[in-house]
Parts: sequence; C-alpha cells; structure tokens
Amino acid sequence: MKRIGVLFSILLLLVPLTAIAQDFCEGNFDYDLDVDGTDAFTFKTDFGRSGLIDPCPVDGPAPVPRTGLTLCYDSDGGAPIECTGTGQDGEYQKGVAAPNPRFTDNGNGTITDNLTGLIWLKNANCFSAITWVQALSSCNGLANGSCGLTDGSSAGDWRLPNYRELFSLVDIANYDPPLPTGHSFTNVQTSDYWTSSTGVFFDANSAFQVNMRYGYTTYSAKIGGNYVWPVRGGQ
Repeated sequence: MKRIGVLFSILLLLVPLTAIAQDFCEGNFDYDLDVDGTDAFTFKTDFGRSGLIDPCPVDGPAPVPRTGLTLCYDSDGGAPIECTGTGQDGEYQKGVAAPNPRFTDNGNGTITDNLTGLIWLKNANCFSAITWVQALSSCNGLANGSCGLTDGSSAGDWRLPNYRELFSLVDIANYDPPLPTGHSFTNVQTSDYWTSSTGVFFDANSAFQVNMRYGYTTYSAKIGGNYVWPVRGGQ
C-alpha cells in the first residue's frame, strides 16, 4: 500500500512538469471540453502556472520590421552610392524581413498582413474623407455586407488602426503609395489617413495621421477630414 502511495505521488508530480514542458501559456486548446474560453486559466491553475509559481512569460520582445530601403545615398542625393561603410539603413537593413508573400488576399474583402497578422479592409476608401470621430464610429460599425465584405464579421470587430499599426504598412522604398510591392489593396488614396492615436503631447484636439503618398506621419485637427482604413485583429 505504501508503494502505491509513493507511485501515485510521483505521478502527481510528473503531470505538472509534463504540462509545463508543453507550455500552455499560449495556443488554442479545449482542456475542459466546454469551449467556454476558460481553458487557458484552467491549464495555468491545474498545471502549476500562476503569478507566483512558474508564471507565464510576458509578451515580447517585439522585433522591429525592416523599412524596405536597400540603397544608400550621399548628402547631396543623386544616384545611389556603395553602401559599405556608410552606416546607413540601406547597408544594415536591420529588422525582421517581410514574409513572401507579404499579403494574402482572403477573397472576402479583407487582406491579411503576414508580417504583423493584422487583417485590413481591402478597399482603402470605403468612407471617403471624414472627421476623426466619424472615422472611429464608422470603423466600429463596419460589418459583413458593407464595403465589399463577405467575411462574416460583425459590428465591433473592426476598428480604426493606431499610429504604429497603420505605419506598419509603409514601405519607404516605394512612393505614391508607399506600400510594399505586390500589394492588392484597392482605392488607396495618396493623401492622409486617420489613426486612432491622439497627439496628447502637443494638442489633444489633434490625432496622428499617415500620408499614403510619401509615407510620412504628422497630425491634424480631429474636426478635419481624412481617409479611413479599418483593421481588425492584432495583439
């Protein structure tokens, strides 16, 4: 009887170690077979993970993607020069390389960015130029059946992208629009697009915008009119 008790204790010790080795901090799984969204919590509790005992690691690091620039130039501009020894972006080309293909057209009015995982509306001008508040509302109300969508999305799934999300589309090696070569977005306006990020440090009445002709960012009064590019997904 004592041996059985010892063996049982060993098995109890091995279960959490095995589960931890599988790293149930992330992933899609259905541990309790009820598909109720509590599985991640249940795994962490039952298999020894908590805020104090073997906690799940924090997200990160978040690698920076490459800019897309591969050439180097001197201070006078003109023709490209040899990059070696310049210390320029074109020499080092640091950052995460974009996957090939960079984008996947899902055939339902959406395009997935395979670099960031974000899902963008294929039609980059469904709402025309509107105010910032209107842009927030229009994105939040976007759903299947409008703007060419057949993706089954509902109101609340879409949103106005933040500053970094929208700028992640910019490839500074290209111009008018400054998007990666081979993209399949439609109706991209070579003008300014709203982001959901308020320019707090200079004027809370303004919000950041990304120019889709040159690829630069600036800010504009929220009562002005800019274009809108809805997004969904993300961390």
